[in-house]
Parts: sequence; C-alpha cells; structure tokens
Amino acid sequence: SPAPSMATAPTTAPSSSSSTAAISAQTPTTTFTATSSSPSTFPFPPHHTFPPFFTLQPNSSTRRTQLQLWTALILAYCRHTRTFRLAPIDAQDWPLFHNATLRRRLALRDIREVLSFMASTEGGGRAEWVSDAGKKAECWVYWRRPEEWAGLLEGWVDATGQRGAVLTLYELVEGDACRGQEWAGMDVELLQKCLQVLVKKGKAGIFGEEQPGVKFF
Repeated sequence: SPAPSMATAPTTAPSSSSSTAAISAQTPTTTFTATSSSPSTFPFPPHHTFPPFFTLQPNSSTRRTQLQLWTALILAYCRHTRTFRLAPIDAQDWPLFHNATLRRRLALRDIREVLSFMASTEGGGRAEWVSDAGKKAECWVYWRRPEEWAGLLEGWVDATGQRGAVLTLYELVEGDACRGQEWAGMDVELLQKCLQVLVKKGKAGIFGEEQPGVKFF
C-alpha cells in the first residue's frame, strides 16, 4: 500500500543542542538478528524512533555518528529482508527510511549520502554504486562483501562434494540444493561479481553466455 503522506512532517533539522547530543550518544551496532524475510518482523533499534535521526545533522561529529548508525541499520535490514540491490528512489518508502508513526523519513539526498558513505573506505566498502553515469540510481548493499560470499560458496561446494562439477548460475541462486542458503535469490550479476573472486584465485571458471555456468577447481 502507498506510504502515508509526509506533507505535514517537518523538513528542517531540529536546532536543539540536546537532540544533537542524543544522536551522538547512540552507539553503532551490527548485532540485529535476522529471523524472517518480512520487514514487519525486523527489530528496529531504539534510535529509529528518535525524530532527529531522520535528518542528517550539520555538526560533523554528530553526522559521522549518524552515518555509522545508518550503515549498521541498513546492513541489518537488508540482511533480514534478503535485499542485495537498493535503489534509493524506491527505498525511500520502505519502513527502513520512513517511520510512518513518527511521520519522518530520510530525504532522498540523505539516503544517497548514507550509501555513498557506506561505499567509502571510512564506511567499510559496504556498498557499491552500480555503474550509471554517476547518477547513483542503484547500489549493491554488501551485508556480506563479495569475498565473503565467495568464501561461503566455496565452503558449500566442498561440503556438498561438488568441486569439479559444473553448475549453472541459476542453480546456485534458485536451485533446490541452495534453498535456505544465504545467497539464495541473489541477483545473478552480483553472483558473478562474487565468483570472480574465486576466478582470480584460479579456484573457479565461468563460461557460457545464455545460461552461464561455473566449475569449481
């Protein structure tokens, strides 16, 4: 259903120094537990109910803390909902960025700033903008980095005795054998990016165009 209108929601940052101090006092965390793919069951942290959290603050120290908090929250939410690719213009209506109860949402420009922070070295390289002529229309969200996904895939191949076997990329993300695995449902383009980590190490080879396959060495 359409997100509630924000027509009456304040659009300027609170000027209260107590609000800034309260945000700064929050501690970034990445310990949220994913128990379901439903957004409605995601355990939002307390600061998601704090109105100033939805406006990036001008104070540089406070802003950095906010960016760290948003990074932790986005990673946890995307892991919970099994979201690998995020388009800011669509995501601005998600419960992640829009607290309907508070009538607050993170502005589109601020969502992009948070994701750009995540893509930076300071942000841990936890996101990557998809090439789009610099428009920042979509990005990968790395709740596991490509090298981490590669390690999981390699471990699964060994555990299931499939080293030397040829698997289609479709099988790896949609096949019955992968049901329940963290990468199930992953965008094939992202899967290829993760497999390239193994290709560069000589541990896998990708071939074919219409129905790409991979062989693990």
